[in-house]
Amino acid sequence: MRTGSLSILGAAVWNGDRFEDRDLHIIHGAVADRPAEGATTVDGRGRWVIPGLIDAHFHAYATSQDGLEDERGPLSFAAINGTRRLGAALRRGFTTVRDVAGGDIGLARAIDANLFDSPRYLFTGPALSQTGGHGDPRSAHVDICFSHGHMCEIVDGVEPLRLAVRNRLRTGAHAIKVMTSGGVFSLTDPIRVPQYSAEELRAVVTEATRQGSYVAAHAYSSEAVQHSIDNGVRSIEHGNLIDASTAERMAAAGAYLVPTLAAYDAMDRRGAGIGLNAVSLAKNAEVLSHGQEAVRLALAAGVPVGFGTDLMGELEDDQLCGVRLQVEAGGAAATLHSMTTVNAALIRDDRAGHLGLGAYGDAVLLTADPLAEPAALWEQDARGLVVRAGRPID
Repeated sequence: MRTGSLSILGAAVWNGDRFEDRDLHIIHGAVADRPAEGATTVDGRGRWVIPGLIDAHFHAYATSQDGLEDERGPLSFAAINGTRRLGAALRRGFTTVRDVAGGDIGLARAIDANLFDSPRYLFTGPALSQTGGHGDPRSAHVDICFSHGHMCEIVDGVEPLRLAVRNRLRTGAHAIKVMTSGGVFSLTDPIRVPQYSAEELRAVVTEATRQGSYVAAHAYSSEAVQHSIDNGVRSIEHGNLIDASTAERMAAAGAYLVPTLAAYDAMDRRGAGIGLNAVSLAKNAEVLSHGQEAVRLALAAGVPVGFGTDLMGELEDDQLCGVRLQVEAGGAAATLHSMTTVNAALIRDDRAGHLGLGAYGDAVLLTADPLAEPAALWEQDARGLVVRAGRPID
């Protein structure tokens, strides 16, 4: 990874709770307590500096609104398009992304080899789905075989699931993604019904945990979320349809919620115009209105609430809209906390999500105080500078 040395002088720097006036020094990509000799300097007076943001639900290989195209289209196209999606996310201020359903060691190696500018990249590989589950892209009337694709793999049974987890971790996966409820994008599964048996879920969680990893679950309903956390899942993705008692159970279990509000809003506004099918549009309407309330319920219960976007195809340019929607649900300070401190704890990286000594030199220089003017968190024009590993990003 290319690193740099940089000093931002006289800015208000986020310390995790509030802004404090200080100089921010980065030496060879890490926050330091002194300036590097010959470092680039930036005048930060009248500016606010926040840590590089983390999107904990990203899809580099989501090239279209068609499930089979995403799964079985040319991998070369998906990967090259993924470099564009990653670069755009970085320029918006997301210096780390967690790709939950897709990605692979080849894309990660290209990033490590500095072949293109990208956020720090964590991937799960294809998500695990039961037959007819959220990761099965087939419509009911189509008689074709499908076992795996770039973003999902159909795996049924305890032993096949155990082997699938081992293969993902062997090839560099950060975590394991499972589908434990129906979804908007899939065609044959009701949103609320839990997926995978308890025995299957426990096998996935046991294998991942034994190897020092964890499991993230796509789940919408209270039934599916409870089924997931009762069997050891650590991270609940979406969670739009949870109730207050489920939020309390999540908090007691130490489970995270990663809301993805941008996706539903984008599909509602733009989905029909870019060819999203009628089944998915109808499902989206069911979950759209509940997403912000789920965030409020989770925050009230003490659930650690992260931040994700889950944008497919050309909807990816709505990434910052997700910030606005989460601010509307929980406030600017809580959303900034979600995109930094909480997501860093979720991915278990104590160098991410803050600007203390030894942290990654990832930062976003804002032209306004985001606590007083929250739009600074989601307006691209408010980003005076994005820094990754001490290097300003063009």
